[in-house]
Amino acid sequence: MRANPDFAVETERVRRLQDREAPRYDRQIAVFERLLFGGGREWVCGQARGNVLEIAAGTARNLPYYPHGVTVTGIEVSEQMLALGRARARELGRDVDLRLGDAQALELADESFDTVVCTLGLCTIPDPARAIAEAHRVLRRGGQLLLLEHVRSPRFPVRLVQRLLEPLAVRAAGDHLTREPLDYLGEMFEIERVERSKLGLVERVAARKRPVRLSS
Repeated sequence: MRANPDFAVETERVRRLQDREAPRYDRQIAVFERLLFGGGREWVCGQARGNVLEIAAGTARNLPYYPHGVTVTGIEVSEQMLALGRARARELGRDVDLRLGDAQALELADESFDTVVCTLGLCTIPDPARAIAEAHRVLRRGGQLLLLEHVRSPRFPVRLVQRLLEPLAVRAAGDHLTREPLDYLGEMFEIERVERSKLGLVERVAARKRPVRLSS
């Protein structure tokens, strides 16, 4: 997987932005969840099975929605977000493993998870294709990838507004408004289900790991 040569610099910038925004994050994202993402976390987490890895876990807002019986490991690049996530886990009484780490370079063994989850995270990960390749690597054969993201709208007027706003969003929050995970998922995953809503701005994806094809 060819990486953006500047992704390490951008990762550090995103880390600083998220550390700064952590105290306000839950309040701010709750507004967008009511307007755009209602039911999305439940849709994603309710399908998780077995040993689950959540990348870009943030403040662990997904924890209430995981079925009991799954084992959850969460990776988050921001120490401040992670601290809030650990506090939430204690309040909920959920036994989870929340770790500081980078979704683009997971310090985890190959084929060690049954499910990988990412909700509203690929928009800020500097190299999302690299993160998806890492998700593929750590998933077991036939493992599932579950996503909730805001994406590039297929409707031209909406997409035009996104493109106009994107430079400001990237500068202020590292938030890319016109990304589309389906652009790079297909090489590594079998797409099983896609649901779009809100003028195509919101996307839910369930996918299954494709086996690695060895060149002859």
